[in-house]
Amino acid sequence: MPVVLVAEELSPAGLSVLSGDFEVRHVDGADRSALLPALADVDAVIVRSATKIDAEALAAAPRLKVVARAGIGLDNVDVPAATTRGVMVVNAPLSNIVSAAEHAIALLLAVARRVPAADAALQNGEWKRSKYTGVELTEKVVGVVGLGRIGQLVAHRLAAFGVQLVAYDPYIAPARAAQMGVRLVDLDELLRISDMITIHLPKTPETLGLIGADELARTKKGVIIVNAARGGLVDEQALADAIRSGQVGGAGVDVFVKEPATSSPLFGLENVVVTPHLGASTNEAQEKAGLAVARSVRLALQGEFVPDAVNVQAGGVVAEDVRPGLPLAEKLGQVFTGIAGGLPENLTVEVRGEITEYDVSVLQLAALKGVFTDVVEEQVTYVNAPLLAKERHVEVALETHRESPDYRNLLTLRGALSDGTVVSISGTLVGTRQVEKITAIDAFEVDLRPEAHLAFFRYEDRPGIVGAVGELLGDASINIANAQVSRLAAGGAALMSLSLDDAVPADILQEIAKIIGAPYARAVSVTVG
Repeated sequence: MPVVLVAEELSPAGLSVLSGDFEVRHVDGADRSALLPALADVDAVIVRSATKIDAEALAAAPRLKVVARAGIGLDNVDVPAATTRGVMVVNAPLSNIVSAAEHAIALLLAVARRVPAADAALQNGEWKRSKYTGVELTEKVVGVVGLGRIGQLVAHRLAAFGVQLVAYDPYIAPARAAQMGVRLVDLDELLRISDMITIHLPKTPETLGLIGADELARTKKGVIIVNAARGGLVDEQALADAIRSGQVGGAGVDVFVKEPATSSPLFGLENVVVTPHLGASTNEAQEKAGLAVARSVRLALQGEFVPDAVNVQAGGVVAEDVRPGLPLAEKLGQVFTGIAGGLPENLTVEVRGEITEYDVSVLQLAALKGVFTDVVEEQVTYVNAPLLAKERHVEVALETHRESPDYRNLLTLRGALSDGTVVSISGTLVGTRQVEKITAIDAFEVDLRPEAHLAFFRYEDRPGIVGAVGELLGDASINIANAQVSRLAAGGAALMSLSLDDAVPADILQEIAKIIGAPYARAVSVTVG
């Protein structure tokens, strides 16, 4: 039974998703001395923000297949190291976006209306209405820095306050922003015209320190700034200095360069509202995150494609019409390698038919996974398959064609070997039950289900070959479940395709190769799955 290590608190609903099919263990992930030995025999680990999964932790977990972060950020997971080891990294990108957006607006309102300071004064017995006069949001210009999922939610909610929305985001089309009632501007203009600025960017080398002393000096005097995204996007010392000088009228900050943050230049300043990274701290967000990562772990350990995997090239939701083709593509990849006898120098994954209306790039990924499954010693996953291709100088391409003359949909793998030989295999899904079928191998038409044990014999078409091969396999107690023969012309090249109850041992393959003889002698046994 696969082992799932829960290193931080997970909701009961999330735990229930894992119960029954997995052994669930618990450890305090913040305690390094307890975490590392606990990773020795686990297949998955679920963390939040306190557990650090770095190269050392990954090396301590030889069986690890998936690291799941119950939240959006991945600052505590070494994603490149995990990718190199073929370990899938997943998070819950949509679990707390509503909570994060609402918290940003709560901070903005708290600063604008000076709620915390007024509350503290009144709690202390002071009735000072005039001291805590605030400002309205209505008709103010609000600048949203980063118009991703959270930024869009913030913009949508702020629109109800009657504000003028502008945004800086070089990765979104102006037409898309216009649909949301937002005018795109460059960062300089946003700083210059905004009465209030709210930041919703990821933490990257490009965004770290994006708003420092120079940028704050260019803002409208008295601007309110909110950072509920990531610590370090706004220079804390520069922001504190700008507040003291009066250039910035107030700030709401939920995130800090170093966390836990017990000191900051912003602490103790008038009209600064600080919270201890509470953006995702709602009951609803915690529940959603736990459920999302538990479901992703289940999918990953069952060998399924995981939409929320951050280190899989073809990430995102897979269309329902495409999903059944994933195991077929993987099996075709395994058979391709078996027939080719090694890796190709280049591989083209060709998809034809109705499914090309959807994003089918995941089929290329599944095919690569199958191609390398029996070639390398390490586990092959959706994560490291592209890396294995790059390391072994296999050029990979995807072709799509809407027309498919013979089948509703058809998947073909075609590759050139180092000696110039071109090998191809095609397959499709048939009927309402979506039965997997291999339809062609090179120029030979076949109709074969990719069962666990397959064998392919290429030979010169002549009487007696089928009987001789059957007799040899019978003598070896290898039962033939299905057999068919294809030929290009009478007396020419022929292909015998068999599905068997057991794999064909190497010595039997050698005997069959002697029987079928020149000029086309080729005997291959492939175990699929």
